Amino acid sequence: MPSDKIIELLGTWEGCRVGTVQRFAAGQKGPTAQVWVDLIREPGPLVCSGCGRTCDKYHDWSDRWVRDLPLLDAETHLCVQLFRVRCPVCGPKVEHLPWLAKWSRVTRRFAESVARLCKVLPIKHVAEYYRLSWDTVKAIDKEWLTEHVTLPDLSNLAQLAMDEFAIKRGHRYATIFVEPQLKQVLWVCRGRKREDIRPFFKMLGKAGRERLEAVAMDMNPAYEEEVKAQCRNAKIVYDLFHVVAKFGREVIDKVRTAEAKKQTNRGERQLIKGSRWLLLRNARGLKRKDRVKLSERLSANRRLWTVYVLKDDLKSLWDYCYRGAAMKFWKSWYNRAIRSRIEPLKQFARRLHKKLDGILSHCRYPLHTSLLEGINNKIKVIKRMAYGFRDEDYFFLKIRNAFPGNTG
Repeated sequence: MPSDKIIELLGTWEGCRVGTVQRFAAGQKGPTAQVWVDLIREPGPLVCSGCGRTCDKYHDWSDRWVRDLPLLDAETHLCVQLFRVRCPVCGPKVEHLPWLAKWSRVTRRFAESVARLCKVLPIKHVAEYYRLSWDTVKAIDKEWLTEHVTLPDLSNLAQLAMDEFAIKRGHRYATIFVEPQLKQVLWVCRGRKREDIRPFFKMLGKAGRERLEAVAMDMNPAYEEEVKAQCRNAKIVYDLFHVVAKFGREVIDKVRTAEAKKQTNRGERQLIKGSRWLLLRNARGLKRKDRVKLSERLSANRRLWTVYVLKDDLKSLWDYCYRGAAMKFWKSWYNRAIRSRIEPLKQFARRLHKKLDGILSHCRYPLHTSLLEGINNKIKVIKRMAYGFRDEDYFFLKIRNAFPGNTG
């Protein structure tokens, strides 16, 4: 088989055949070896890129240099004729070629290869690998993501989980919406206020908002108010992780600081001040020496011991599957908190009591945002790998592409 036929067979450039082929060694046309392929158009009807109609007439044509995947060890550059068709519907339009986007300077498979590498490597490394500029690689990846990361199917959405994550320093946040069963990121938007998240619920439509049964979230009042206003049938489900984290900030930290100030001995004061992570961490995850330290600190201070025990007991509330049993446990825990004479604990218990319906909703809808915490950790990896994103739309596309959901 002639060499040009072999290249044509490998290239699969539909509508074209291979003309001249030139190979240049490294250093002749650039640092690496290059192959230049001149593509000759096959006779036949032309297709309008606007409406897809076949056209027999054209206005003019021009040569376009296009980058393709490397041929063996050499960069591949194609010179292809592109016609501007005379479409009776759209008017003058550039013709459509299935292997080349309308205005692109790279083939579709080259763009797909760049996008696949950008999923696992920083843009800088992909640019060095293909000997492209950083801006070119970013533009290729964003264009590919815009074309392939389509709007999710929300027609059967019944349960939802939502959470916030930081996008930049200075308290700049975004909100992420996830389908908890499929583990699919449905939408990402900038901000965490009611007006920021409202467009997502508008996307659901009236029927979709009425169909929504439960929404898992933290205790962000803006989230709760907007969900109640938009989805009257949806139950709010508060997550264990955020409630316990709130307990740590509002109770344990305040009690620990107050008890440290009471100590006249500097050594004792430093021991209590330095015990924050021992008090906040799960006892099961502590090493033996840390358990000994924790036991010593708790035995020496009754108020710290009280809030620590009640923190662990509060976690048990999420183990109940029946609302009646969970309510009975809550009443017992609440009475102990109120009788503790520890003001931060009493205040926390009273505030949590107002949110009781959202806590007990987990009995019917066992949703949690631990999935979201895992997704947020992966988002941090995506952001760190790129050394941050200046283009938020591109960043959000990368997130949605990274979590397409379990389709199997």
